[in-house]
Amino acid sequence: MESTDFSKSIKSLKKDDHAHGHSANRNALLVSFLMITGFMVVEFIGGLFSHSLALLSDAGHMLSDSISLGLSFTALLVGAKVAANNKKTFGYRRFEILSALFNGVLLLAISSWIVVEAVLRFSRPVEVASTEMLIIAVIGLFVNLAVAGILMKGEAKENLNVHSAFIHVIGDLLGSVGAIAAAVVIALTGWQLADPIASIIVSLIILKSGWQVARESVNILMESKPDNLNLDEIRLAVSGIDGVASLHDLHVWTITSGFLSLSCHLKVTEGADRDEVLRNVERILGNYNLEHSTIQIEGINYADCHSDCAHHIKNN
Repeated sequence: MESTDFSKSIKSLKKDDHAHGHSANRNALLVSFLMITGFMVVEFIGGLFSHSLALLSDAGHMLSDSISLGLSFTALLVGAKVAANNKKTFGYRRFEILSALFNGVLLLAISSWIVVEAVLRFSRPVEVASTEMLIIAVIGLFVNLAVAGILMKGEAKENLNVHSAFIHVIGDLLGSVGAIAAAVVIALTGWQLADPIASIIVSLIILKSGWQVARESVNILMESKPDNLNLDEIRLAVSGIDGVASLHDLHVWTITSGFLSLSCHLKVTEGADRDEVLRNVERILGNYNLEHSTIQIEGINYADCHSDCAHHIKNN
């Protein structure tokens, strides 16, 4: 029986790229956290004085953003600094996914609460100070645009943790747009229901995004197959290598964002050069951006003890 660990053979250039990516993510999250937290206080006070649910709802989203950005920043620090040990053999890499799951659930909770509050305002309209609401909403729009740009300099598409924070900020940006639209409508027509309607529209959009982040986080924690990998394609490619008789116990999962892992058992034909088979398998799997792969090589007549044990128990 032989095995190989691809993580030992990663090139130094790739490691440098990962280090640069983590550094960019940390810096983006820290600056975003400071900006969002500062304006969240301003928007909350402005919402109270103007009686605007749209501003208060956006401040609520910003509060969730502030918490999530702080957690995301902490997650990247913990995941990068705390080394693997005998108890946690992959270290704390999945702390990022736990943070992303919390962010997704927080988005769902905040959005649901805002929808309920907005519906209640239909029966109890509140007069909104549209001028103050408009000024604060415009400032919020520019703050959120700046923060979104900062997060885009990180790995907002590749890293689930940064992506969840980015969705939070996009939600706030939409909240600012909704608040501006509601303020203009109220100022021009006096129609106070524009405020809760804007809140509901924005909250429903954020609700969908929060569900996507939470679902993807749960899929990773449940060690589901990554969406961008086709197991049948991998199985067919590996099985077609000279000397491979069969492939079984193929598992592919995600440790954390961008860290894909694979394990499998290969039965090889009599007289096959196992080292050559292993090299060919590594070459094939190199096309799938796997960070960690473990391959068990077995002879054609190798008996799986687990199968034998299960068969013995069944017979008894």
